[in-house]
Amino acid sequence: MKSMRNSRFFSFMTLLLISLLLVACPAPAAPVSAPPQAAPPQAAAPTTAAPEEPVAAAPSDFQIGLVTDVGRVNDRSFNQSAWEGVQQAAQALGLPETNIRFIETQSPTDYADNIQQFIDAGYQVIVTVGFALGDATIEAANENPDVYFIGVDQFQVEALPNLAGLIFSEDKSGFLAGVLAARLSESGIIASVLGTDLVPPVVAFGTGYENGARYANPDISVITTYHPGGLDIAFTDPEWGAATAAQALDQGADVIFGAGGQTGNGALQEVASRVTADQQLYCIGVDSDQWETVPAARACLVSSAMKLITPGVVELAALAAEGNFPGGNYVGDVGLAPFHDFEDSISQEIKDELDEIRVGLEDGSISTGY
Repeated sequence: MKSMRNSRFFSFMTLLLISLLLVACPAPAAPVSAPPQAAPPQAAAPTTAAPEEPVAAAPSDFQIGLVTDVGRVNDRSFNQSAWEGVQQAAQALGLPETNIRFIETQSPTDYADNIQQFIDAGYQVIVTVGFALGDATIEAANENPDVYFIGVDQFQVEALPNLAGLIFSEDKSGFLAGVLAARLSESGIIASVLGTDLVPPVVAFGTGYENGARYANPDISVITTYHPGGLDIAFTDPEWGAATAAQALDQGADVIFGAGGQTGNGALQEVASRVTADQQLYCIGVDSDQWETVPAARACLVSSAMKLITPGVVELAALAAEGNFPGGNYVGDVGLAPFHDFEDSISQEIKDELDEIRVGLEDGSISTGY
């Protein structure tokens, strides 16, 4: 329920009452903008009782807010994919652009405050992006049972009816990427440049990539490097990503998987900068089809290990609008992105093998080992 009414609404109501008319129209709540960062609020005690089933507002009143993880909404990776999901959901529901907003988180201490700003403004759906926002999202969902929350990459141990954790089998798309890398490598050495191992989905990508490569070629050498920093920097450090990719290339790697937001993007672009007429190096992106989001990497970008965040957000927002929101964990789709300019460089034999492995991963006859 919206608690805000502007002065125009009160003036109109007064005129209506004076005229003894019996019909009144509700006014929309004021939109949220990304304000200056405030001091972190006091943490509230978690609610132990499960919240009641929330009721979705009519689509014309529907508002969707998004809180990014640390980093920008146009990070060409994780946050951007989620925001594109919000935008597409608004189009599917016939909502004006003023009904959707985002707040870019500057510091982990701001997670709860940024979520609260959308709650105070009466937003019906709040999307929080990333594993690091999990605790703040659960706390907000417990305290606000009339608001729907979509937690991207946030596995739910205990289901709440108004909180859906949008999760993915990252190990499966990572496994396919590893098979592709092993088949393309001529040196017998491949590498991965990853965000922090404090985040389970990143570890799933990395482990899947290693095991997929060894499934295709037991003798392959895999250089795996995780960012040594914490959540506040591990995904926003393209310089480290580039330097780590350069080191792997100098050690003979000819295919590199970059999985770590802007950090991974730095690795992809470093590989692209090393491509010459005499040496074709390959890189593999992550989360979305990075051919579209990191054009600077196209010289090497053969594919991307995708988790389809955008359609997952669209599906959950639509279910919220219908009042059929699925609390708990909601598993989104994964897969490899198209090969684009490298379509003719990938043999039909490799394509058929990838298709067979994908089916095996789906029916459980092939394990990623994660």
